[in-house]
Amino acid sequence: MLTASDNEMLTCTGPGTPMGEFFRRFWQPVALSRELPERDGTPLRVTVMGEKLVAFRDNQGRVGLVDARCPHRGADMYFGRKEDGAIRCVYHGWQFDLHGRAVELPNVPPDSPYHQTMRIKAYPTREFGEIVWAYLGPPGTEPAEVPQLDFGMLPASQRFVTKKLQECNWAQSIEGALDTSHFSFLHMPAPAVQSNANPDAPADEKRLRWIREDPLPQFSILDHDVGFLVGGARRADGQMRYWRTAQFALPAHSTTPSTLPGETHFGYTWVPIDDENCWIYTYAWNPDRPFSDEERARFAGGHGVIGEVDEHFIPVRNRSNEYLLDRRDQKLHSFTGVRGVAEQDAMIQDSLGRIADRTIEHLTAADAAVVRFRRVVLGGAKALLAGQAPEAPHRYRSYRLRSGSWMAEQGVPLEQVMVERFGDPVGHVAEPLEEAPQAG
Repeated sequence: MLTASDNEMLTCTGPGTPMGEFFRRFWQPVALSRELPERDGTPLRVTVMGEKLVAFRDNQGRVGLVDARCPHRGADMYFGRKEDGAIRCVYHGWQFDLHGRAVELPNVPPDSPYHQTMRIKAYPTREFGEIVWAYLGPPGTEPAEVPQLDFGMLPASQRFVTKKLQECNWAQSIEGALDTSHFSFLHMPAPAVQSNANPDAPADEKRLRWIREDPLPQFSILDHDVGFLVGGARRADGQMRYWRTAQFALPAHSTTPSTLPGETHFGYTWVPIDDENCWIYTYAWNPDRPFSDEERARFAGGHGVIGEVDEHFIPVRNRSNEYLLDRRDQKLHSFTGVRGVAEQDAMIQDSLGRIADRTIEHLTAADAAVVRFRRVVLGGAKALLAGQAPEAPHRYRSYRLRSGSWMAEQGVPLEQVMVERFGDPVGHVAEPLEEAPQAG
């Protein structure tokens, strides 16, 4: 468990908070590129770590991200006009470019220094992997590139990118993703429909049986230069062990553990909206082939860790409707009665409260990845508070990581498992591909 003060430090990300300042040293997703589809089009409201902002695309296709309040009288810039690649407040006509510089101040005398000094708060942006990223840190500390996550290094035909709202604090949501032991229950079929041991059963059925029958995997954790790898080994048939591995990369990226060779990979990036809500940017990618139209339609409708969302990226099954829990389905078909892996995760993570109270926990060996996550991010926030800036944001090439499943003999260590599976002891991808430059 954590102390109350550490729990507060972990969960609070507003301006001036230790964790908020730590997060601000990393590029953060602030929108999907498709939410700003047109040059000089409609602006987009954005809230990131308690800051209310407005995003807009200029006449060259670049994305600006500025304060939601005009520095003149505080009018909402969301209602502003897009003119000549800049945004103009409709109250008194003050106009600013995407760098926050004043373009025109119609009601200011021509000899006023305001014309040279007036600015609106603006943040640098980049586009990568069909996501708009912003850097909210202090001037002069901007990393050279956004994290080169694996999905973004592949052609657009080989990835699917979306996001969903999560109605709880960012930390308990990512902890749920790093806790792979819960799969033995939360995502299982009901006992009445679970299969028995069968050496000729399909691979998916075998995997589910191994997970169900061994709810206490043996965990190994390997640190790397931007986070850590966690591997959980479960008893399989004979002397074999079924490994599931997941990545954590600072400050809030993770990958799913089940992918076998040839299968699709999935990952997430968490971005706090405020201390009680977050966006989860979710992506699927296949390094070997493009996705078919059928696969894209399945992802768009909700599939596995990709939640089913409405046009505003609000989950169809959410807090307000109790995730459409079906007690009969829970009795006969699934442990939860809630449809969808993403929705089952959200239900449990939300159930901890808007901000989980970690002072009342009783952790076990199965919580090894959760403990390591807290140690890493709290350590980073405390180091920054003491004047030591994080190095991970500048190691952007090291973010190209993969994880997944593998079978190995009992006693084979995690490093060897990863070398057999990915050719690298912690899952780094060699020889990164170069993605075509994107506007922004």
